[in-house]
Amino acid sequence: MNKSELVHALASRAKMSKVEAARAVEALFTPAGVIATELRKGAKVQISGFGNFETRKRAARKGRNPRTGKEIQIKASVVTVFRAGKGLKEIVGRKK
Repeated sequence: MNKSELVHALASRAKMSKVEAARAVEALFTPAGVIATELRKGAKVQISGFGNFETRKRAARKGRNPRTGKEIQIKASVVTVFRAGKGLKEIVGRKK
C-alpha cells in the first residue's frame, strides 16, 4: 500500500473527504509530521494496540567493504526503530 492508497482507504473507512484524509496522513507521516517531530526530540511514540516508534543510538563500529574486503570505520548514528504491539502481532500472525 502506498501513500495515495492509504489516503483512499482512510477516507472511505472514516467517511471523510480525500482532502481531509490526505491532511491527516501528512500530519502523521511526513518528515515534518507528528511522529518524526517527536522522534527528533528523542521521545517515544506509543500507539496502543499498534506499536512503538523510538530512536536508538548505534555505536561506531568496524565493518568491511563487500566489494574490496577492506576494513572500514562506520560512524555512530541514531536509527529509528518500530516494534509491533501485541494487537498488531496477533492480527498479522493469524492464519486465514
